[in-house]
Amino acid sequence: MAEGAATRTARRTHSFTESVIREMTRVARQHDAINLAQGFPDFEAPLLIKEAACEAIMADINQYAITWGSASLREALVGKYESWYDMPVDGDREVTVTCGATEAMAATMLAIIDPGDEVIILEPFYENYGPDSILSQAVPKFLPLEPPDYALDTDRLASLVSSRTKAIVINTPNNPTGRVFTRAELKGVADVCRKHDLLAITDEIYEHIFYEGEHIPLATLDGMRERTITVSGFSKTFSVTGWRVGTIIAPPDITDAIRKVHDFLTVGAPAPLQEACATAMRDLGRDYYEAGVEAYRERREALYSGLEAAGFQCSKPEGAYYVLADFSELSTEDDVAFAHRLAKEARVASVPGSSFFSEPSRGRNLVRFAFCKRLETLIEAGHRLEAFGARAG
Repeated sequence: MAEGAATRTARRTHSFTESVIREMTRVARQHDAINLAQGFPDFEAPLLIKEAACEAIMADINQYAITWGSASLREALVGKYESWYDMPVDGDREVTVTCGATEAMAATMLAIIDPGDEVIILEPFYENYGPDSILSQAVPKFLPLEPPDYALDTDRLASLVSSRTKAIVINTPNNPTGRVFTRAELKGVADVCRKHDLLAITDEIYEHIFYEGEHIPLATLDGMRERTITVSGFSKTFSVTGWRVGTIIAPPDITDAIRKVHDFLTVGAPAPLQEACATAMRDLGRDYYEAGVEAYRERREALYSGLEAAGFQCSKPEGAYYVLADFSELSTEDDVAFAHRLAKEARVASVPGSSFFSEPSRGRNLVRFAFCKRLETLIEAGHRLEAFGARAG
């Protein structure tokens, strides 16, 4: 760091790095590696949604939409939550459309947190939650979930609550563990929230990608509709991660605060892409979602088989499209050194596990792989990993 640089930048930026996930994409490019680090597909988005985007652009829907979301997208969201979850939503007072679920999480934290408020985060966690806490001046308190089951112990959750606790962040289906939290686990979270008057921030971006169990929005449980902020989006469901269209469903008073923050962060999400997402929600039937899950199930099997043959220790995820794998049998290196060597020698990119933990040592022997890729990509990655494992053994 240049002399005096520390005094020229805010202290809050000194305690976290740029995204490790995005860094590993750069490493993948450097070594011409198969990128199983960053969670974006290498296959096509549905034709219907692409045509709808083109039609919206050609129809000159190219100016600002309503800041908190176009009327058509908010109407489609109301229909979606009613149809899928029997959850009534007021499209005018409870919906905010953002620039991706990433902005949705940041805008939510900035809207509800005062400096010093505590936020409970389940660990391992998606890497954004730590910086979101720091930027909103929250104090994060981490609840470690133990492998291989990553079960949510609600007694331990309750033990972290103090007079300063404001919210609990829960991500289901979970990135990076693949857990789909059960109704009993979520009911335990709801009990803690009600007892201590806490808010819940739920990241449900993988809501339509699960292989075991069921996706249960926390907001649908007794007493949780008025205290849950539901974050989701379209990046994963429709394979359009570059479009950056996210959603927030929240009670009206919280929505008012979120909309103010969102307005001055980004003004609004891309107008023609909002129209395309609305069309996809209206016109793609449940068979689309069912076919998507079956395709991901096949990809899960391909990656799992490759990892197992290479000597990694891992479990099949219940949802989302990641495998958190233990490489202890292959190397005594730390996760960062191993991930970089894997990208260079095996030409397969992963994410160092420490980026998902508050204490890096807890992820020292872990790397995360994404299987949102074509089947042939995953089969080739498996061959490369198996050859690497044979050399390591």
